[in-house]
Amino acid sequence: MTEKVLYQHGTLGALMAGLMDGTTSIAEVLKYGTLGLGTLHGLDGEVIFLDGEAYQGRSDGALIHLSGEESTPYAAITAFSADRSFAVKQLSSEAIKEQILKDEAGKNLFLAVKISGLFKDMHIRIMPKQEKPYRRLAKISESQPEFHQSDIQGTIVGFYTPELFQGVAAAGFHLHFIDDEKTFGGHILDFDVSQGTVEISQMESLMQHFPTNDPTFIQNEIDYADLAAEIEQAE
Repeated sequence: MTEKVLYQHGTLGALMAGLMDGTTSIAEVLKYGTLGLGTLHGLDGEVIFLDGEAYQGRSDGALIHLSGEESTPYAAITAFSADRSFAVKQLSSEAIKEQILKDEAGKNLFLAVKISGLFKDMHIRIMPKQEKPYRRLAKISESQPEFHQSDIQGTIVGFYTPELFQGVAAAGFHLHFIDDEKTFGGHILDFDVSQGTVEISQMESLMQHFPTNDPTFIQNEIDYADLAAEIEQAE
């Protein structure tokens, strides 16, 4: 049986601190899985990995299919295979998250999450592309474009991260959305499900990849003092 691995390039902590240069390609990330999320060079929008393809939700509201040549400072992906699934109907995002965790043995494992179906409401945001000198991500999030759609068919992808790993990723749920028509997608702020299916996969290993050829990452002295609060604000 194949081990279930969460592959992550870069860390959310470094991204929060303003290290937003792309340090690996989307094509390289796709070698490690089929489902996940991330961003592009300069914090240019929200990346959704689904069924082995990569898409970018842009700050103008458009969604495009990526070629793989684009670069990313932060991405997380897994070869998704569900351990369990359950149907949901007329539930809020918080109710679904509670149900996912209620049926887990504890909160100390990474989980990959996929939710497909009809969404009564989908509220997303998309980070706008940044130019140097980069600001800290929490500051950028204060003016991020937000979008709403109602009665939209699509798929949520993302991960649950244990509190222990705050900074490596975002503790709790980090979820992105893409619609079935591949015209709308981004980072989820909130959602309500009309009806759908939740699939969950427990991660057995975390493969953390660092940008060892990027001198900015290696030499930067990152200020982590307010990191947890900044992640909570930005997420």
